[in-house]
Amino acid sequence: MLNFFYNSNIYNWLGRLINFINSIFFPFLLVGLSFALIFSPPDYLQGDSVRIMYVHVPAAWIGLASFTCIALLSIFNFIFKIKNLILITKSIAPIGLMFTCIAIVTGSLWGQPTWGTFWVWDARITSMVILALFYVIFIIAHKLISKEDKANKISSLIAVIGAINIPIIKYSVEWWNTLHQPASIKLTGESSIHSSMLMPLLLMFFVLILYCALIFLMKYKTEIIRIKKKNLKRL
Repeated sequence: MLNFFYNSNIYNWLGRLINFINSIFFPFLLVGLSFALIFSPPDYLQGDSVRIMYVHVPAAWIGLASFTCIALLSIFNFIFKIKNLILITKSIAPIGLMFTCIAIVTGSLWGQPTWGTFWVWDARITSMVILALFYVIFIIAHKLISKEDKANKISSLIAVIGAINIPIIKYSVEWWNTLHQPASIKLTGESSIHSSMLMPLLLMFFVLILYCALIFLMKYKTEIIRIKKKNLKRL
């Protein structure tokens, strides 16, 4: 399976895709920041501090989605034994950890003007910290365990166990009394966020997705090069 990705045409295609995303990222970033920081209105209660939402919420979405993706790919790897899936999970994990930490930090900064405190050990915050710990353990498993097969099995098991925390994060505001408000954006039903704030939020989400794609492809290429060099040394 990996030999397919060593093909020079596929490798060059990845390089062109990285260049394309890199070329459109900064214009979209400029537009996204302009709407988030200038054109979007302040909240009638929170004032301009609500603008933290445009980074905090997309970062939380990406952190949750990344670990969900890692867990699903780990399950597929258990079943189908596709080694390339391990490369993908290893490339996603640092991105997910970074955005989970961004969500925690920006949430703390948002909490001070909104709740009057930087930190409270409520269900949502605690479960997000646990998510960050699962990311760290997953990454460390690959770093410290020298036998690749053993590292893959242990990291996959960590991902599957950690996936139990995902619905806890999602429904923590409904299952327990927390300082966090319920979800303002709903896929089913009417969202409570105004369109003047929803558009900048979705735009910033798209910008951060572009950033994730860029970092993922660069990390993925690095992993392919690393394994290719390892295989050449064995010859």
